[in-house]
Amino acid sequence: MATEGLTNPYEGIKKKVEIDGKSFSFFNLADLKDARYEKLPFSIRVLLESAVRNCDEFQVQKRDVENILDWDKNQGQSVEIPFKPARVILQDFTGVPAVVDFAAMRDAVKRLGGNPEKINPICPADLVIDHSIQVDVSRSADALEQNQELEFERNRERFVFLKWGATALKNMLIVPPGSGIVHQVNLEYLARVVFNEGGLLYPDSLVGTDSHTTMINGLGVVGWGVGGIEAEAVMLGQAISMVLPEVVGYKLTGKVDHLVTSTDVVLTVTKHLRQIGVVGKFVEFYGPGVSELSIADRATISNMCPEYGATVGFFPVDEKSLEYLRQTGRSEERIKFIEEFLREIRMFRNYSNPEEDPVFSQVVELDLSTVVSCCSGPKRPHDKVAVSEMKTDFKACLDNKIGFKGFAIPTDKQDTKVPIVFDNKEYILSHGSVVIAAVTSCTNTSNPSVMLGAGILAKKAVEAGLSVKPYIKTSLSPGSGVVTYYLRESGVTPYLEKLGFDIVGYGCMTCIGNSGPLPEPVSEGIEKGDLVACGVLSGNRNFEGRIHPLTRANYLASPPLVIAYALAGTVLIDFEKDPLGTNPEGKPVYLRDIWPTREEIQAVEKEFVVPAMFTDVYSRIQQGNKRWNSLVAPEGMLYPWDEKSTYIKSPPFFENMGKEVAKLESIKDAHVLLNLGDSVTTDHISPAGSIARNSPAARYLGNRGLTPREFNSYGSRRGNDAVMSRGTFANIRLVNKFMSKAGPRTRHIPSSDEMDIFDASERYKKEGRQVIVLAGKEYGSGSSRDWAAKGPWILGIKAVIAESYERIHRSNLVGMGIIPFQYLEGQTAETLGLTGTETYSVDIPDNLTAGQVLEVKLSNGKTFQVKTRFDTEVELTYFRHGGILNYMIRRML
Repeated sequence: MATEGLTNPYEGIKKKVEIDGKSFSFFNLADLKDARYEKLPFSIRVLLESAVRNCDEFQVQKRDVENILDWDKNQGQSVEIPFKPARVILQDFTGVPAVVDFAAMRDAVKRLGGNPEKINPICPADLVIDHSIQVDVSRSADALEQNQELEFERNRERFVFLKWGATALKNMLIVPPGSGIVHQVNLEYLARVVFNEGGLLYPDSLVGTDSHTTMINGLGVVGWGVGGIEAEAVMLGQAISMVLPEVVGYKLTGKVDHLVTSTDVVLTVTKHLRQIGVVGKFVEFYGPGVSELSIADRATISNMCPEYGATVGFFPVDEKSLEYLRQTGRSEERIKFIEEFLREIRMFRNYSNPEEDPVFSQVVELDLSTVVSCCSGPKRPHDKVAVSEMKTDFKACLDNKIGFKGFAIPTDKQDTKVPIVFDNKEYILSHGSVVIAAVTSCTNTSNPSVMLGAGILAKKAVEAGLSVKPYIKTSLSPGSGVVTYYLRESGVTPYLEKLGFDIVGYGCMTCIGNSGPLPEPVSEGIEKGDLVACGVLSGNRNFEGRIHPLTRANYLASPPLVIAYALAGTVLIDFEKDPLGTNPEGKPVYLRDIWPTREEIQAVEKEFVVPAMFTDVYSRIQQGNKRWNSLVAPEGMLYPWDEKSTYIKSPPFFENMGKEVAKLESIKDAHVLLNLGDSVTTDHISPAGSIARNSPAARYLGNRGLTPREFNSYGSRRGNDAVMSRGTFANIRLVNKFMSKAGPRTRHIPSSDEMDIFDASERYKKEGRQVIVLAGKEYGSGSSRDWAAKGPWILGIKAVIAESYERIHRSNLVGMGIIPFQYLEGQTAETLGLTGTETYSVDIPDNLTAGQVLEVKLSNGKTFQVKTRFDTEVELTYFRHGGILNYMIRRML
């Protein structure tokens, strides 16, 4: 997307070329003749190209180009730059609220006397409908069909609305449901690598409304997750304002052991980078070890970038990238101009040539030969556990006090056994019993090596006479139809099905919290024994309460390990010493007997993962399916809101908005709505999973005639602010210091009444009182969930005071006009003696500046200082307008 209508001062380096008889042009950065360019990390070169191409001396200025060229001096110095990505990618859970906001913005513009037709995506947007499917049916040959039928039954209103958006909003491509997971579809089909806009070539780059957008970094495309609110502004043509990042060079050497998977590599990298500390930084991989990794391996590592905290985990384009484009059915014509263009502007990488290594802010190294088989858990994705230590680690977790590595189970309760009857047969549940085993998630299902590894392991297990206990909820949810294709063609599908791993749908499913209900005897057994039951999944997130309310321990593992733990039925197993079971002759079968080597897997992959599969699957993707095509959507530029709808509702964000910017409002005698600790995730703030029957959201839906089976999930209801505001902080694992036990409750301070959080916020509103939130470190970590900022805004939260913030969530708070305050270095609620029962006042000056330190006055006479976390002048501008979308509406006017 090049800037139109304004003169670009860099037109002089625009070069015309012929490739295969066709004329192209591009901004040739090599013609800057600037020695600084050659030293820039490849990821920064992408930011530079965007700045040069979009330079209009308005949104992007020559000084911005100079600042990027001066990266070596400016990195880490809070130098602000604009970035205009080439496109935006959304999935349906965030796509629906984006389209809702666009529809509401059109209404607001019309009300204020403007032209609503101006509210249209300017930057191309791809929306993949992938999050709405739940594992209702598993272990059945018809599971896929039944789950998809239920998906359409539950989500018809949402799908009709999105279909309206597909025609009413220009420049937006919608990929219908049932096609796959957004990040895999992006990798295999949507990614351009290089854009060709009417003959103008430029690097593909993007922002997405899911934190795992970074998966595309593995293919050499710079992209990262942003809040839905910020993504909407980008769609409207606004540049992202960002601080020029430090770039950590992550050098890979050596070769991966033949028994180790790419999942083991990514869990090792995740823990390593978490320890180093890369929040807010770019990570760029280099070194000879990179050549040992396939694009699918690289994409797996890039996918978990949010879990190690970086903004991107980037692998520049090389020969293997081109091989992957061929493998996935991209045309030779496209591959030709991609290669020539990237070589010309020096963005094509040879990892074996150290002379191409750029300058990095810091260099760290990993010898791939040191990686061992591992999992992560039981509550965080960066808590790596070697498989050889799982048994002892889980036992220690039972002992440890409640925390990320502890459940505080009394010693006399650790051997609790609960008999259950399932299908007329008795089984025993205990601490560590595996009750969910899911091969799922964009992290791994895009990777043929681990998916085929799971299939080969399943084949060997069945041939050895092993089976999975029938009460374990097993599922296989591939990221695209291509996976189904190669699993079937390679002959492993029947063996996966024999172990209960039938295909249940194409989407995030278990990883996003759509695991569906457990069998009743299992649920009752877990609750009766107060058991720490386990989920094992090939996902990227395992925060408390996310996977299933009854699985307190959840471990991330490679697809083959998911099957291994399903066969074992427990995580309390030492695979070296303990057999998985016995064969028909009564001999023990160990994991080592059935584990496939990388060489075995690569041989199968080479034979069965072929371009024709990708071409066949993706040639039909935009045709949709019978159910999607039968939906009839309303027509017209303005959406006809249905007052009776419980899925789609016009939000209140612009109701009281005027044409002029209002005066900044200070915080006066605000009460603390919630007093929270460390690592409060966006899953805690705005859950995506099931709606509890006793919750305010359930009462709202019940009052509108819905039965519990019709509630669906919070994620599917993101188009309705009445449900989402009632679901804000509704996670059953939320730890609020005002309460004696975890849950979505709080104390109304003036009366000391305990109540649901939504109800407390409503009471404060009626009393005319402001509210804030106190929090610890890493507030808002996890998924890039815009409702984790929109929900608090509706609850009336004016500010959050935290020790630190996750990058995307802080940006979302700013985007909704909520102030992110941060304690000064070394200070916390505890060191300051804050109880949360005080009232808080902060004078917000009219001349507020980015990063300004302000004084907080308490009702008990104490004072302390906080840093205002508006990191750029642009963010401060958004705040003055009451939020980023309000700013965009006023700009349109």
